[in-house]
Amino acid sequence: MRVALFTTCLVDQFLPEVGKATVRILEKLGVEVLYDSRQTCCGQPAYNSGHVREARKVVRHFLRVFADAGADAIVVPSGSCATMLKVFSSHLLETDEEEALGSEIGARIFELSDFLVSSLGVEATGASFSESVTFHDSCHQLRELGVRDQPRRLLRAVQGIDFREMDDAERCCGFGGTFAIKFADVSSAMGHDKISRIRESGARVVVSNDGGCLMHLRGLIDRQKAPLRTMHLAEVLARF
Repeated sequence: MRVALFTTCLVDQFLPEVGKATVRILEKLGVEVLYDSRQTCCGQPAYNSGHVREARKVVRHFLRVFADAGADAIVVPSGSCATMLKVFSSHLLETDEEEALGSEIGARIFELSDFLVSSLGVEATGASFSESVTFHDSCHQLRELGVRDQPRRLLRAVQGIDFREMDDAERCCGFGGTFAIKFADVSSAMGHDKISRIRESGARVVVSNDGGCLMHLRGLIDRQKAPLRTMHLAEVLARF
């Protein structure tokens, strides 16, 4: 199987280790990974801020790049970005040709955990991680893509892991992209509430599939000096 990797802006600029871990996992499972350096953004920051024309340009560029990828699937290590491309980008396409291309490409886009479990039929990647872990569901991945059980099944299959479900795991962490900037006080309050739930679970590591959530929580954790650390799911699954 040939897979095109869409790394996302946050992975490219702030979390390159997540992109590397994603490639390691896929290659270990016998998947050929393709990467096109022309890729940029999914268009979500502009779209969520009401800049429709600018978002449309970004989505059109994505379609041009990945139409030529020659891949069976497009894997995204972010539920939020995968949602933008699979669900919301269709609101930006104007012509029948664009809509047909967007539909065809959208059907091949998968968030990482969903691809591993639902497409490859994999739960155990051979990873080992002797730590107490809980999982935070990002809003778009959970509510738009319906991806909830897949990351948990992958985590529970990691050798040595102590998985602990937190209360209100499905509650938003408060990031929400530009929401965290426009409504900083509300965003921080939601984040502190999420951290309280994490600490109550007894886990020392909070795992998520979205870089934005992880960066938001990491900043609050650092300011609290809480005995917690954040990891992307790919980083855990690549510990072999």
